[in-house]
Amino acid sequence: MPTTHPRLNVVMEPEIYAGITRLADHQGISRSLAARDLLREALELHEDAFWVREAEAREQTFSPEKAISHKEVWG
Repeated sequence: MPTTHPRLNVVMEPEIYAGITRLADHQGISRSLAARDLLREALELHEDAFWVREAEAREQTFSPEKAISHKEVWG
């Protein structure tokens, strides 16, 4: 069945291809869906790592004296 979703051709090492094939077979899905799910998970991990770095940077500049209390914010 045709799809309107964007497509991406990827060149990979035989070991990665074999791993995706095994994963797809084990899950009973196509290699394309297995690769898509792995890419989605990798992007989520990348985003999580970004926000951890952001939080750590903000922590370095945090000052309890300058912080606004809950009561000041929500009155």
